[in-house]
Amino acid sequence: MRAMICRRWGGPEDLRLEEVESQPLKSGQVRIKVHAAGVSFATTLVIAGKYQRRPPFPFAPGTEVAGTVTEVDPACRRLEVGDEVVAVLDWGGLAEEAVAHEVNVFRKPKNLGFVEAIQLAISYPTSAGALTWPETLDVRSGHTLLVHAAAGGVGMAAVEIGKILGATVIATAGGARKTEFAKAHGADHVIDYRAADFRDEVLKLTGGRGVDRVYDPVGGEIFDQSLRCMAVGGRICPIGFASGTIPQVPANILLVKTIAVMGFNYGYYVGWSPHDARFEEADRTFALMERIRDWCEQGLCRPHVDRTYRLVEAPQAMRALRHRPRRGRHGDLTGAENRERIAPRHGRVRGLEPVDR
Repeated sequence: MRAMICRRWGGPEDLRLEEVESQPLKSGQVRIKVHAAGVSFATTLVIAGKYQRRPPFPFAPGTEVAGTVTEVDPACRRLEVGDEVVAVLDWGGLAEEAVAHEVNVFRKPKNLGFVEAIQLAISYPTSAGALTWPETLDVRSGHTLLVHAAAGGVGMAAVEIGKILGATVIATAGGARKTEFAKAHGADHVIDYRAADFRDEVLKLTGGRGVDRVYDPVGGEIFDQSLRCMAVGGRICPIGFASGTIPQVPANILLVKTIAVMGFNYGYYVGWSPHDARFEEADRTFALMERIRDWCEQGLCRPHVDRTYRLVEAPQAMRALRHRPRRGRHGDLTGAENRERIAPRHGRVRGLEPVDR
């Protein structure tokens, strides 16, 4: 099979498309013919050797795939050959086939294509876990939810899921096109943070009360100002630091307003932390993914991808992540009918037609 291989730490330009041998299955694993794979900013960190997990050389980067099961280890119980699935990998996604633990593989919604389904590997469960689990935001009907970076992959998912849960959703994004995109995906109110102070706007929209819940993929000053427009007893969940700045939490504000801060790392539940919790958390992640699949099949969640690339164009997809207009998801790799596509996970760029090899 062909795979995009990393043989040394570096940039996207150091990756090479190579013929490699198929990986044998271990107990409890399945083999997947990859129709689509995703790349994200984390992918660029992995190949640079700057991520918390460093795969052994040589390896194919990529942790999100959608495709068809072609082989199943006898120890597997849920999946069968021919199932159309979405999978989370440790690495190995930028290839024509991938091997994954069955606990990290989930059936694809029937009404989604493989490219759109890529969002269900990481973006949607990240938002769904952060918004629904009781130890995180636990969003309920009647809550007011503030979603930052609402035109990005996880932000867009959070807007949709917040509305499913019955919340009033206030979304922030930069620029008119992005706020329109967030509005189209269900936000009740949108704030262009480039044109107005979102803290002041939130307080106006809530009659000075503030929001009950905050979903924050940005960090930095966004986190700091969010604390100042929250209601008493509110919760804020940082799920990333896209701003590049990790905020220092002012404990006095937490005390005075009885605010709770709870982080959420979906990677922990799929085996990406030093303690591999994927097996002990398997029932929980399965239930979460079944809930997301049901929402998709009801038409309540509408994952979006604008641009696709061929496997050989994976370096271009990664470079595009650095210069993208972030709206929805940007990019995916597919391998159906001798064609391949790659979709970078965040942002939104006009589509490219798949090209034969």
